[in-house]
Amino acid sequence: MHDIIIIGKGPAGLSAALYTIRANMDTVVIGHGDGALAKAERIENYFGLAEPLSGMALLKTGERQVERLGGRVLSEEVLDITWNGAFTVTTGEGTYEARVVLLATGAPVVRVPVKGLAEYEGRGVSYCTTCDGFFHRNKPVGVIGYNDFAVHEAKELLAFTDRVNFFTNGRELELTEASRAVLGKMSVIRTPIRELYGEETLGGVRLEDDRKIPLTGFFVAYGSASGATFALKLGIEMSGTSIRVDERMATSVPGLFAAGDVVGGFKQVSVAVGQGAIAARSMIETARKLRE
Repeated sequence: MHDIIIIGKGPAGLSAALYTIRANMDTVVIGHGDGALAKAERIENYFGLAEPLSGMALLKTGERQVERLGGRVLSEEVLDITWNGAFTVTTGEGTYEARVVLLATGAPVVRVPVKGLAEYEGRGVSYCTTCDGFFHRNKPVGVIGYNDFAVHEAKELLAFTDRVNFFTNGRELELTEASRAVLGKMSVIRTPIRELYGEETLGGVRLEDDRKIPLTGFFVAYGSASGATFALKLGIEMSGTSIRVDERMATSVPGLFAAGDVVGGFKQVSVAVGQGAIAARSMIETARKLRE
């Protein structure tokens, strides 16, 4: 079992890792894809840079720094986090256990191109299969997505109903072989969605070819799982779309911390790095107590 798993390899996550590794904590950093910082062409307002640097270059430097100290940085997509005395982090490649976890996933903005989505939020549209799957027992449901995370969410619904429709919305699938095998248990619909329809509650989806698919629930799993996704599943207190933390960067779930854009506030590299350092100190204290 690892002492600490850090989810997210942006400035908050990498900053935290530098401190936890130097405190002799067995630390693994897991991240997938590029965050907002990687898209920054020039960074000029960060302390210590004599010349402008791209966001991607800064991130790669941080990864090398963590690895030089003996930390592991894994490029894997996190699909799920559960707690049963310890935290289990599931990725598309395997599972990892840790005493303490840091959510530093950033705040990705995923715009799902489906008309009517906002209109039926809370009235059939959901972002958490763990939270709302129970309400759709033996009823027709849908999941929109195209990757391993979406298949993982759809798989959870199979515990409640065998009437699961997987909508790719016209996108090409990006799946591992394990996910493709799971997908065979569902109805896969590749035709783009024109709109959601219904009255007081969701009635279903209308496709671009005018077909109507009746549904009682429509679960959004578009793109990668975010900190908010994990927060909903673990019952973490939220402040709007941001994770609520205290002065130690601790969430309402013992042993679970959060830092960076995922907690809201001033979205700057310097702020994320500082929050990562504060979270690291708190995680080190917590992990040492749990070791004992």
